[in-house]
Amino acid sequence: MTDHRLTSALFSSDGMRAIFSSNHTVQCMLDVEAALARALAQEGVIPTQSVTAIVNACRADQIDIQLLTMDARQSGNLAIPLVKQLTAKVAAVDAQAARHVHWGATSQDIIDTGLILQLCQAIDVMTSELAEVADALAAHAHHHRATPMIGRTWMQHALPITFGLKAAGWLDAILRHQERLVIVRKNISVLQFGGAAGSLASLGDKGLTVSQALANELQLTLPAVPWHTHRDRIAEVGTALGLLTGTLGKIARDISLHAQTEIAELSESSSQGRGGSSTMPHKRNPVGCAAILATAHRVPALVSTLLTCMVQEHERALGGWQAEWETLPEIIELSSGALQQLRDVIQGMTVNAERMSSNIAMTHGLVMAESVSIALSNHLGRAAAHELVEVACAQAIATDKSLFDILQADKHVSSLISRDELQKLVDPVNYLGQAETFVDRVLTEHRHRKH
Repeated sequence: MTDHRLTSALFSSDGMRAIFSSNHTVQCMLDVEAALARALAQEGVIPTQSVTAIVNACRADQIDIQLLTMDARQSGNLAIPLVKQLTAKVAAVDAQAARHVHWGATSQDIIDTGLILQLCQAIDVMTSELAEVADALAAHAHHHRATPMIGRTWMQHALPITFGLKAAGWLDAILRHQERLVIVRKNISVLQFGGAAGSLASLGDKGLTVSQALANELQLTLPAVPWHTHRDRIAEVGTALGLLTGTLGKIARDISLHAQTEIAELSESSSQGRGGSSTMPHKRNPVGCAAILATAHRVPALVSTLLTCMVQEHERALGGWQAEWETLPEIIELSSGALQQLRDVIQGMTVNAERMSSNIAMTHGLVMAESVSIALSNHLGRAAAHELVEVACAQAIATDKSLFDILQADKHVSSLISRDELQKLVDPVNYLGQAETFVDRVLTEHRHRKH
């Protein structure tokens, strides 16, 4: 039962808001009630003729949502007033069938299993969204496999890499999240059905067979034991999405840094109305990255709430379970919104290869110092070569000359390394290491995962 605010479209997706809308939340609980009636009748616990009236009444459009919300405040959860309305709807058609509504279940069975149905739908949507992000990143990694750019450590120029390598690093992380979601989807697809205290005593010797029939109806796995106060499955969903939003935030942080005016290597789409300023016509703000980063800031605290909620009392929680109700949908909506934002950012992103090249050159070859140092190490040893090149770098900075010019003028260096060899050593395209191989490895993994 989420409250969709004016900024909801910025931080969530239409599909996810629909899954966790009031009507759909109620419908999923009613789907459980309908499946329970069919399972009970299948196992001979209730008369078969009661099923039709119960199933026909299990429609959210027949429920007074406003009244349900008001009554939940008094009863402490949604299931109690929902069952009350459902029973009244059934009784209006078949008084005998109304006696068998919600038979053998407890409120948490209906709420939790309804939530499981929503979570399965949500994870399926996010799995599809992740695949779109992965495809978009793979396209950049492939196209810019050999496009040189400067790598940065501690926010400073380090060594040349390729933009394909950076995109492949992003993609590799997304592939791990795809794998995690597959595992989470399997682990969460379980029935919650234990009755008042988790023993299904009210169903006598039919408890297990009804449980299996109910699980089959809902296409869920029957767990070994009801899990009313064992919330690791719920927390696993939250933590997996917490990890995901962390990665989305990392990618958004990288892109926004590359989009700074002074760097200008990447930029978000400049479609009409996107990224503008209310006062500065020239602005092209990374609004998609901003939304993703906002999500990455919000989700960790929400995940912390879910982890805290795991400490629950005995067979039914007092406060811990209830704290999950709004926390988990918020995590899912935020994560899905961030995924859609990143998909749009990556698909519409402009890559400025010329600016990448000029940024490498802006330090006049200093970023190639390691390349020269390693070559000189073969003649002087590592420490002496490092010291020689370090002095040369200082001279280049002090005189505003290129590292090549300083080294070429050094008679000691020129006696060891020819001019042509030195030119090759300070050329960034000759010092990309295994960048292209790493890109190929990630792209191969991406292709395997698609097939």
